[in-house]
Amino acid sequence: MNTLVDAPTFKNVVLCADDFALSASVSEAIVQLAQAQRISATSAMVLSPRWREDAVRLKVLRGQIDVGLHLDWTSEFAVRQGHGHSLGLTMLRSVWPEDWGGLHTHNVEAEIERQLDAFESAWQAPPDHIDGHQHVQQFRTIRRALLKVMARRYAGRQPYLRVSRPPAGQANFKGLVMATWGSQALSREAVLQHIPCSPALSGIYDLFDEGVDYAGLMEAWLGQVPEATLLMCHPGLFDQADAQTGGHAYARVAEWQHLSSEAFAQQLQQQGVRLVRGASLYR
Repeated sequence: MNTLVDAPTFKNVVLCADDFALSASVSEAIVQLAQAQRISATSAMVLSPRWREDAVRLKVLRGQIDVGLHLDWTSEFAVRQGHGHSLGLTMLRSVWPEDWGGLHTHNVEAEIERQLDAFESAWQAPPDHIDGHQHVQQFRTIRRALLKVMARRYAGRQPYLRVSRPPAGQANFKGLVMATWGSQALSREAVLQHIPCSPALSGIYDLFDEGVDYAGLMEAWLGQVPEATLLMCHPGLFDQADAQTGGHAYARVAEWQHLSSEAFAQQLQQQGVRLVRGASLYR
């Protein structure tokens, strides 16, 4: 008689909360979720004046979650600092020749170095991963500059890169646009430089749609995604100032409420999903 009992099988997924240091309410929500082990990674907006202060909150979680750089070319922080533009213009300038107003490779490399310096100055360590606010890490000129900087800066141990390509069955219009703008090129070029990448990105939906059932979306994502998928989220606590400025305030609160709930813990258990660090999964 076979007395062996089959061990439970789990699907490993990285759940990354984007936009750390965007605001006090966003940083607080992410810290709370990390402490409760409801996320396994976060990406920091180091151009925010809050980054150095808020990074202190993460230091007690060092080694428990991935902490990475949310490379920024399109936020208000980037615009104020002189290199930033709207998403549409950044996309276009990333493919235009320099003589036609395209991004200058040397300037892009310098800006990437500056953001990495800001990250490491506060965190006292290299980032576990690098991704991009509004997925700018994939745009051609930024992508090529980023890979060059990483090759010379982290030759011994590379951070992993996020590839913004939805897994099969989750390619809505937004996801298809994201994938079209450089996901295959990023994967291909990173492999040539032996830089690890996440294989797929889930968690894509319209953050401006207040009628979205986030719990239902999460149920579908967890059930559909393949092993080693990176699932992004954008949680935040309610903040009156954020709500008045519009944007993603409603979605952030809805995400935080679900991710911090017992219902989310049950979804993970029922779908056989284990939240893990990408630093241990992709390298």
